[in-house]
Amino acid sequence: MPSSSSSPANSAQSFSILGSRHWYEFVQPCLDAASILASLIVVKFAARGHVDDASFAMGLITVIVFFLSSQLTGLHRGDRRSCTDSEIVRVLSTWVLTILVLGLLAFATRYGQYFARSVILGWVILSPAMIGLSRMCLRIVQVGLLRRGVGVRRVAIAGHNTLGQQTQYNISTDSSLGLNFVGFYDDRSELRDTADLESQQEDGSKSDDPVCGDLSDLIQAARNGEVETVLVTLPMRAEKRIRYILDELSDSTVSVYIVPDFFVFELLHARWTQVGGLPAVSVSETPMFGIDGVAKRAADLVLATTGLLTISIPMLLIAAAVKLTSPGPVFFRQRRYGLDGQEIRVWKFRSMTTCDDGAVVKQATQNDSRITPLGAILRKTSLDELPQLFNVIEGSMSLVGPRPHASAHNEQYRGLIRGYMMRHKVKPGITGLAQVNGCRGETETVDKMERRVHFDHQYIRSWSFALDLKILLRTLLVVWKQPEAY
Repeated sequence: MPSSSSSPANSAQSFSILGSRHWYEFVQPCLDAASILASLIVVKFAARGHVDDASFAMGLITVIVFFLSSQLTGLHRGDRRSCTDSEIVRVLSTWVLTILVLGLLAFATRYGQYFARSVILGWVILSPAMIGLSRMCLRIVQVGLLRRGVGVRRVAIAGHNTLGQQTQYNISTDSSLGLNFVGFYDDRSELRDTADLESQQEDGSKSDDPVCGDLSDLIQAARNGEVETVLVTLPMRAEKRIRYILDELSDSTVSVYIVPDFFVFELLHARWTQVGGLPAVSVSETPMFGIDGVAKRAADLVLATTGLLTISIPMLLIAAAVKLTSPGPVFFRQRRYGLDGQEIRVWKFRSMTTCDDGAVVKQATQNDSRITPLGAILRKTSLDELPQLFNVIEGSMSLVGPRPHASAHNEQYRGLIRGYMMRHKVKPGITGLAQVNGCRGETETVDKMERRVHFDHQYIRSWSFALDLKILLRTLLVVWKQPEAY
């Protein structure tokens, strides 16, 4: 059976090896707050020659709104493995969200009258620049200290298997963890899970580090102070061996972490939680919890309503053209799966001479005789999907999310692709990560649909407002130049 599940290597990279808080996780938000206040003070002083109480109050309110916004964009998580470009995008998206909230507050309270437009404009530009610069400097200091051995801990891995190899790879490629890998320890000298490790080698995650000894050697090294941290990557079925390690290491001062091999499962949006006080990890769950879901819904309403008002005249012209160029209705509503697999009706401009919505729906193919001349243009430019803004406003869809497929296609592929229905843990979107990565048009093979599902799962695992913003911007760039869309 074909499968779209990600490899252990890919899944593992969504998790940190150690969850403890470091000094820079406290310093970084302090620097963000200082950057916001300092930039406002500099701009205000340059314009007026002094800083009044209103400026300090405005600065403190901005800091609070910025920190709350960072919870939505994911900036507060401070993923040190992310590239600079990714962090810049999160900083900018957080700052844009902050400015929007401040604008609403200023409109409601008329507080903006205390500030000149030049001051506001200069502050809006200078503040994110200072935040980005402070974060860059902090990274440089952090890397410099780790290179000098400050805060570096010697770590050994108990378990020479797939998960152990992936853990070692994460350690070696992420210097910000501050871990110096000592070696593997395992009672079994031979490498386990050979097939999986060969697949990992293609991803560059396979390690050639030899086994330094068995578990008794590891215990002795820990007692001698040669190892400061032990990561246990043995499979969950090896309960006796894990218990032996924990019992023996309790007679030492080393820190012990168990890295569970959850990566053999399809982790959609994994997070630690509790069920009646008992620890649990979610395997399949939506990332739109609580305030995240409310904020995403609010953003959809504001942007969709604004977009609908902006393009109302072009939509009226398209509707008239559809009606005049071919017989049939202007709009076509097709049954598709929405959130949690509930059936919804998706709006589209009619682009074909037929309106298939039964148990069998034939996908559009190249040079399809059912597509009208105007419909070919609408489908090529995705203008036929503009009425789905109505779906967004009514709440059955989102601006960004997995693209909804016809109900007939869902029933077809859910039995062919493992984890297919997991894509319905969030609302479907007008555009999505799959679409901006070239997954448009006909899916005449299961492999093509698997690729779409892979990107849908990746979107759900790594969702943030910054990612939504990035997808929307990329959609504007790629929608006009995708030859596979017909």
